[in-house]
Amino acid sequence: MWKIKRSDMPAGEPERSEVEAQPSTDAPADVVSLHPHLSAREEGLLQIRMAIHQSLLDRINLSMLDKLPEEQIKAEIAAIVPELLVTYDQPLNREERTNLVDEVMDELLGLGPLEPLIKDESITDILVNGAETVFVERAGLLERVPTRFQDEKHLMRIIQKIVSNVGRRIDESSPYVDARLKDGSRVNAIISPLALDGSLLSIRKFAKKPISMDKLVALDSVPQAMAEVLAAIVQSRRNVLISGGTGSGKTTMLNALSSYIGKRERIVTIEDSAELQLQQEHVARLETRPPNIEGRGEVNQRDLVKNALRMRPDRIIVGEVRAGEAFDMLQAMNTGHDGSMTTVHANNPRDSLSRVEQMIGMSGIEMPQRAARAQISSAINVVVQVSRLSDGRRKVTSVSELTGMEGETITMQEIFRFKKEGLDEDGNVKGHFEATGIRPKFLVEAEAYGIKLPAELFRPELKIG
Repeated sequence: MWKIKRSDMPAGEPERSEVEAQPSTDAPADVVSLHPHLSAREEGLLQIRMAIHQSLLDRINLSMLDKLPEEQIKAEIAAIVPELLVTYDQPLNREERTNLVDEVMDELLGLGPLEPLIKDESITDILVNGAETVFVERAGLLERVPTRFQDEKHLMRIIQKIVSNVGRRIDESSPYVDARLKDGSRVNAIISPLALDGSLLSIRKFAKKPISMDKLVALDSVPQAMAEVLAAIVQSRRNVLISGGTGSGKTTMLNALSSYIGKRERIVTIEDSAELQLQQEHVARLETRPPNIEGRGEVNQRDLVKNALRMRPDRIIVGEVRAGEAFDMLQAMNTGHDGSMTTVHANNPRDSLSRVEQMIGMSGIEMPQRAARAQISSAINVVVQVSRLSDGRRKVTSVSELTGMEGETITMQEIFRFKKEGLDEDGNVKGHFEATGIRPKFLVEAEAYGIKLPAELFRPELKIG
């Protein structure tokens, strides 16, 4: 049992619940509502919930919360809430009482109003635009939900709770932060003065079960023939660059491809915020560290890539290259760490190479353009382009192979592509996957690893999906 702290009352006087001091939910008619979008009953329930939550914070021994099972805590709260409700004139039915206990639990142990959205497996993204506005993404499409916070202070309390759990901070001097939830979901928060209309919170939810290549095939994100070729690319230790826009599924594809890595290989992963869900036993996970309040102690991805080279990795996987670490990643790919993988933000395979070239310049190393492109062409073997279509579906839209240099130009050949054919009456994108008819050069390396792919996979006259 947890311990309830009672108010210190003079001897002989009856003990009062601290919630009695809270204002009545029956506000005078001339008082302007703080939440005009809510009905009188909804606002009354909101005020009751917040008052009970505050009363419980005052009365509960918070140090015991982490030591008790959730069911016991919920039973304790369910027993206390009726006592606190006596002070209110608003009667509640059984469903409302149950919901009230759940909401108070979410405030005490979870992320308050966001907790039901976190538990909803159909939601992939949660986007909070100030205390009053929350959007979610389901099946690739955005929709507004009735979830809201009491006020900006309530939202800030939830943000502080998230970032403090991973040892990070957010305040006026550092008004934006990347963090993660306990389940690995990626979080970005940005507050005033940078956010003009209230704090902004973005949560990219972490799949409880990693999406395998078989699942992507079932979702028609990848045809079976292309999946077989991608498996051969990874198993034959080709270096892979996964390119795509924001929310296109780059990390999902990286997780799916990593499942083909042998269990005897040592993998070192490097991320800004840990998202990868590798299933192998021998995985060394590294994560960057932001500077402390004095501006010291920062460890960036480039530092970790350099350190990873001393950790005897068979493969290095960088969650996403954004700056000078691209040069060190290319060096690793060129110096015996075949089969390494990373992702980059770009709209097509050719743009992804230009982005990597720009990042080499951000490393501070003076290198002629031709030399930089030669590094890229020799390090990266395959570019996998993923895209989110206008109907919300995510697909692999291109698989291309780098074949070398012609003059100062990196040469590429496309192996597979997704060909769009328009929209149907429901607004869904029509199209099909097809092979270009080009047999990739990496088939030679694949055969050296005992992997033989049938020639039919590359026949251009057949639609492969």
